[in-house]
Amino acid sequence: MNIRAVFKDKLSNNYITKWLSKAYVKQLLVAMFFFVSVVGILLYNLMPDKYDLDIGQNSPVDIYAPKDIENRWETERLKAEAAESVDLIYTVNLGIHGEVKSDIEEFFNFFIKVQEDEDLEYEEKVELLINENPLGLQGEYFQDIVNVEKERLSYLQDYITEITAQRMNDGIKVEDIDYQKSVINEYISTFDDFDQELKYLAYDIVNTTIRPNQFLDLEITQQYKEEAIQNIDRVMIRKDELVIREGEVITFEKYRLLGELGVLEEDGKIDLMLYLGVMAISIILLLLIIAYIYVFNKSLLERVDLLIMITIIFISTLLIAEAISTISIYLIPLGASAMLLSILIEPRLALLINICLTILIGILIGNDIIFISMAIVGGTAGVFSVLNTQQRSYIIISGLAISIVNIITIIGIGFIYSHEVSKVLTFGMYSFINGILCAILTIGTLPLWENLFNIVTPLKLLELSNPNHPLLKKLLIEAPGTYHHSIIVGNLSESATNALGGNALLARVGSFYHDIGKTKRPYFFKENQLTSENPHDKINPALSSLIITSHVKDGVELAKKYKLPKEIIDFIAQHHGDTLVAYFYHKAKTSEEDIRIEEHRFRYNGPRPNKKETAIVMLADSVEAAVRSLSSHSKEKIETLITKIINEKQEAGQLDESDLTLKEISIIKETFIKVILGIFHERIEYPELDIKELKGKKAYESRN
Repeated sequence: MNIRAVFKDKLSNNYITKWLSKAYVKQLLVAMFFFVSVVGILLYNLMPDKYDLDIGQNSPVDIYAPKDIENRWETERLKAEAAESVDLIYTVNLGIHGEVKSDIEEFFNFFIKVQEDEDLEYEEKVELLINENPLGLQGEYFQDIVNVEKERLSYLQDYITEITAQRMNDGIKVEDIDYQKSVINEYISTFDDFDQELKYLAYDIVNTTIRPNQFLDLEITQQYKEEAIQNIDRVMIRKDELVIREGEVITFEKYRLLGELGVLEEDGKIDLMLYLGVMAISIILLLLIIAYIYVFNKSLLERVDLLIMITIIFISTLLIAEAISTISIYLIPLGASAMLLSILIEPRLALLINICLTILIGILIGNDIIFISMAIVGGTAGVFSVLNTQQRSYIIISGLAISIVNIITIIGIGFIYSHEVSKVLTFGMYSFINGILCAILTIGTLPLWENLFNIVTPLKLLELSNPNHPLLKKLLIEAPGTYHHSIIVGNLSESATNALGGNALLARVGSFYHDIGKTKRPYFFKENQLTSENPHDKINPALSSLIITSHVKDGVELAKKYKLPKEIIDFIAQHHGDTLVAYFYHKAKTSEEDIRIEEHRFRYNGPRPNKKETAIVMLADSVEAAVRSLSSHSKEKIETLITKIINEKQEAGQLDESDLTLKEISIIKETFIKVILGIFHERIEYPELDIKELKGKKAYESRN
């Protein structure tokens, strides 16, 4: 046995190979590739350059902040300064002043009471005043003032009460009590209305009674400090802001700041926030795209090759954006991916991809509002401008449309945010080139995507419909009758598909190629028989049926040989479904030679049409052949025949997999009748003219 065959057999039976061949595994792998690629590109561009620096060293280059970051140390310093600048808040306890006033009043009441006690001798009064006065005063001056006039004592009381009230109403702090006492005593010493002994008494009363009544309010003070701290804005270092100049000495504070920015080699610190942010935005955009495809274009999930193509275009656009942004961000040809996906897949998906790419590229270039606006508007214009594009030259016009839209957007947004006219106009010039670049990239790469992923675009279909295509030329030369039949089927199919709102161009081109298998044995088909001699008359019905049905298989082989797209091959394979070759089947049954007839030998191998376009071609093929065989092409006969053929196909189940509704089948029938009547319309029967008589008449008219 061949070693290569053995290896291939083992590989096909390998568990991993079987697992990888499953659709959901392929889809998962494509999604993982998308996610890893986007994350890798973002991290590569957003990760800052690393520098080998140390404290006290001169910076070798200008270092700019790779991202927005708070200068925490500067913020804390400003907050500390703000807190320290808040004055301490003191509150006056008015109750203490009342206590002082009460103590003074109590002392003088006691003094007067002792004075007025007639039962006491002088010495007893002095001793009682010294030992039992409420303030505990021990002054010798009591001996000299024990008999002072009551009016003098009242005057002294009022004086002391007044002077302490003045001071205590303003508030006396603990740390200021000694100073306040000295001030009061100094004031008393200069008062001439009292003799020295009374002044001594006043000194002692003030020093004993007066006390602090203004205290620090910690709660209110702390509240004011917190308010002052909250009013301090964070000190931010913005992205691309100069952190340290070339040659500047790296201080401890600068070194710490560079470490926070993640630009130190020795730090080895992973910027977890950057990683989380990049992965979050990547996964959310991926899920958004998957959700759109799942909801609005679920059939696309079955085409893993198209998912790979979308991913490649997406990643390629990011890489191109990274390279071109070094010249100018306004040259990034984001519209090219939108135009390509609109032509290759569908416009709505192209719009979504354009928005996703704009978000990612906006992150890479620093969220420039002018670029983001231009990318969204320009990409949208690109999608709309290539709708139903049927010539590659039209893409140049689409590029010009993008250029114009880009210029208007940049001028509009630019003049709103900037008054630098020359700068805005320079950006506008770049954006004009951007549109042309988008057109060039779209035209240049479109054939690559079409051929690499076997995609049928309107442009590809138009190329396939060109009569100079090798297969169509082969059909025209080798089977001219079939070629003419295919053209008419194409007209019928295009009209009916257009009436249903389907892909009319696909139906038309599919019709052109549906019978190319007949080129292998053209004269076995009636439309190519130039004489009345029919080769089927010389062979048995089973062989005739085999030859007739083989044109489907032969057509598929030819299509693959000439690398026709799968969508066109489906028309070739499905245009007869698994219908019965009725003529030869009945001929075989009536033949004396073939008593036992197996019906499956007289059927096409299918499959049945699975799309509306292929089902319409099947109906058009049968209708055209049947109508052509009519001897009379009256309206009634044509309508009856078309209705009969469509009903037979429907009853045979040939349309079951095509999703055609009864209403749509009715529309197809009406369209076929209208087109067929236009082709086989009744012509005016011209009278026969005598040539000699006609010439004589012309000569007579010329002489006169």
